Amino acid sequence: MRAAITIENFRPGPGGVESVAWQLARELGALGVDLTVLCRQASKPAPPGVRVETLGGVSFWQPLRVLDFSRRAARATSSGGFDVVQAFSRTRHQDVYRAGGGSHAAYMDSVYAHPRLLRRLSPRHRALLAIEEAVFRDERQTILCNSRLVAGELTERYGVSRARLAVIYNGVDLERFHPRLREQSGARVRAELGLDGPIALFVGSGFARKGLDRAIAGLAAAGAKADLLVAGAGDPSEYRRQADALGIGGRVHFLGVRSDVDELYAAADLFVLPTRYDPFANVCLEAMAAGVAVATTRRNGAADLIETGVNGFVCEQDFAPAFRALEDPARLRAIAARARELAERFGWREHASAVLALWQRVHAQRGAQRQGVAALRSGSTPSSVTVLKRNRARVVARAGDPSEYRRQADALGIGGRVHFLGVRSDVDELYAAARVRARRSRARASRNARPAHA
Repeated sequence: MRAAITIENFRPGPGGVESVAWQLARELGALGVDLTVLCRQASKPAPPGVRVETLGGVSFWQPLRVLDFSRRAARATSSGGFDVVQAFSRTRHQDVYRAGGGSHAAYMDSVYAHPRLLRRLSPRHRALLAIEEAVFRDERQTILCNSRLVAGELTERYGVSRARLAVIYNGVDLERFHPRLREQSGARVRAELGLDGPIALFVGSGFARKGLDRAIAGLAAAGAKADLLVAGAGDPSEYRRQADALGIGGRVHFLGVRSDVDELYAAADLFVLPTRYDPFANVCLEAMAAGVAVATTRRNGAADLIETGVNGFVCEQDFAPAFRALEDPARLRAIAARARELAERFGWREHASAVLALWQRVHAQRGAQRQGVAALRSGSTPSSVTVLKRNRARVVARAGDPSEYRRQADALGIGGRVHFLGVRSDVDELYAAARVRARRSRARASRNARPAHA
């Protein structure tokens, strides 16, 4: 199989879509997959066994940059002879689209006070929403979701059929984030900060969306004698005032952006992310891998992996119960140990194997569809295949449980002449094949109706 992934910026990083794409490419290269990365710009060197082609293009003003890369990626993939193409950036044409950021429309509804106004006035949002809607309504494309939260949103908002959706959770570096770091690295961070009591950790940029206000309120309401470390980009002034007003200003520590987040996990007893919207917050899986109990909301796709009181906590807006768990260290350690056990199922090699299996399935489906259309065109299918009217063809090409209708066909003695094709990406070709069969049928009927010569 020759595969390609498309992404604007291909580079290793501490998190985000670039990190996921880099880790996936690295693992697929190690597995011997024939992989090409098509990107606007890339870091060097590339992962071993991976080809990288830079497409260049516009690098300013996001609406123009996104549309330009979408066009360049489409040209490169159409001429590259690839069996499967997966997109990590917002591009219009591919076989598999990774909705790693979820639905941009859902993101806007969660973050902005007036999302409808922005949809009309902002070129940036109009461009992103236009590509998103075109992709999600294109029945030829499989949508890779990183959580059930995202899959549900796409079905509800855009009517994407479940048959087109695949849920594959993000991976995590199980060596970088490991409980064994607690003894040495965790102790160093605690000494650096002069802390020796229970520690809760918040990691995230964009404090409002990530719910830092909820974390501070939860710490104050719990009455726990613990400190809260805050790492990430953002203006802390509003949150300092909130902490001071609640009487815990001396226990909330703003660390700024840190490159040693693995060591921060090692120092923490509890990780809190009261986010208002996150398709799948990688930091939660990182914390679990590091052996730290995680508390987050149902608006975080990573909550799929958490069972309250077993391997973490899923809260609504009140995080005081999670902070109170700091008062029972033995229980919290047991929860953290189970969190690590679960995280071990989501290494990057496991993630890459799941993605590769999806690509193979998509490639096989494409092959079967091409063979089916060829059979229809050649007339080698049973003669009962006649005219597929346009409205009927759309029903055939959608997902559904055929068992009831198989039984009906069998009972009527025509079970061998009713063919369930499942979800099809080539409905236009089915229409064309049906028209060919219809013309042949009419021609035969016309010949049979001619009177015999005396």
